[in-house]
Formats: sequence, C-alpha cells, structure tokens
Amino acid sequence: MTTPIGSIPPFRVLTGENPPLKIVDVGANPIDGPTDYAELFAGGNAEVVGFEPNREAMARLNARKSSRETYLPHAIGDGERHKLYICQWEGMTSILEPNEQVLNLFHGFPDWGRVLSTEEIDTRRLDDVPETAGADYIKLDIQGAALMALRHGASRLADALVIHCETEFLQMYVGQPLFADVELFLRGHGFMFHRFHPLVSRMVQPLAMNNDVYAGMSQLFWADSVFIRDLTRLDALSERQLLVMAAILHDCYRSLDVVMRLLIAYGERTGRDLAGTYLTNMQQSTTSRAA
Repeated sequence: MTTPIGSIPPFRVLTGENPPLKIVDVGANPIDGPTDYAELFAGGNAEVVGFEPNREAMARLNARKSSRETYLPHAIGDGERHKLYICQWEGMTSILEPNEQVLNLFHGFPDWGRVLSTEEIDTRRLDDVPETAGADYIKLDIQGAALMALRHGASRLADALVIHCETEFLQMYVGQPLFADVELFLRGHGFMFHRFHPLVSRMVQPLAMNNDVYAGMSQLFWADSVFIRDLTRLDALSERQLLVMAAILHDCYRSLDVVMRLLIAYGERTGRDLAGTYLTNMQQSTTSRAA
C-alpha cells in the first residue's frame, strides 16, 4: 500500500480510540518549535509533565500551558549536585562541559558552545519525582545527560512504552555517553531501537557551502533516537499498553507497520478488529483526499 504520510489522519480518527496516556518531557524548552507529540496531545486525552530548569523557558511554557500540562523547574539527572555550563546558545547549556576538540571541527559550534559562566545546580532523579509515575512516553533532550537520567529512572522505564531521546555519535560534551551506550542500556531494559527522527549531519571545517553553518554533508553528528518496547515480547504488554503504544507511534511518527502489528496483537486479546478498522479508514481517507 502506498500512502502519502502527510495526509494520514490521527489515530483517534482512524480507530475511534483515544486512550488516556502520560507524557514526560525532560528538557521541555520550546526553542525548537512544536513537539513531536503535538498531535498526540491535541487529542485531548494526554497529560504532559515537563521539566525545564531554565527560568525564561519555564516562563514561556507556563504562559501558554493548558490544564493538562505541568512544568517543574528541576534539572533531571542522578540526584547529585553538578556544575552547569551556561553556553552562548541556550540549547548547548549542559551539566557536561562542551568538548572544544569536537566542536571545533564544525561551523558555528565553537561560538554556540562557548561557556559564558558556570553555576552549581542540584539534580533530581526521575524515579524520585512522583509526578512522573506511570509515564507511557518519555522524551529527553538534555544535552548529553540522557543516559544519566535513564539510569536513575529505572522505575519509570518499567512502565514506559516509547522513549525519544537526543543521542550523539561524537562527544559534543566531555566524556558524554554516545548512541551506542544509550541503545545498549535501553536494550537491557526491554526496548528495541526503532528509528532516527531525524538523523543530522554537519559539514566538517574548512569546507563550507554557501556560508550555511547548518549545512550537512558526510559526517553524522547526532540524532533524535526513538526506542520502543521489544516487538518480539508483546505478550508482556497489557491490552491498554498495546493500544497506547499504537497511538503514540501513529501520531508521533506515522510508524504504520508497527501500529498494525500492535493492533493485530490487541485484536487477538480482545476479539476487536481494530487493525481492520485502522487499515480501512486509512485507505478511505487517502482515497478521498486524492479524489
């Protein structure tokens, strides 16, 4: 079946199902525009618990939040006190020190990652924040500290179905864990790697393309990486979890093939042919849009 991805309606429209779910957003600073879970949240049945220690970013989040959103000013980590490296571009600020040797390879990053000042901050363990209990979908964008947060969130991982986290292939920060370390850890907790969303390259200096510091070429630098519950162990998931995981993967990533697999497993448990409904309504929707 060939289906234009952009024309596909949300999960709740295709299936008539809109299961309640919880999203935990670690590093909720809205500098990159709409979140990948914006459509999922728009369905009206998702709750967001977000973390953002940057005061200005917290003010922006609180100014526009709905009754289904809670934002907390905690820096998520290992529960210890850390030095915060405040960088010229706020998106580079981290509890890890920017790695000049790596950043100097690329256009823009030597300036963006320049440390303006440092301060001491306390971090909180994900497992120690009661508001995060029962998280179905965990998103992390905390500049090299994702694995630290995950290691201290084992109880939350036990319930989670989808993990979306920024991972690097080069050490943007001194001593930071890379994609392989995150993947190995999550694999040990019952997750499998699903996809990059997106995969980002940057051009190595001195070659430049039209003075575009954002241009990529051959060197992969980082990616948002999506991990899902192991599809070979769906028997470990409840009926609700199968439905929620399907909703997340459809609305956030349009992972239609995996959604079908989940809905078939759901149907085998419940006797409801949601997979058939999903496929039929998707085909009808794309046909009507093409007419």
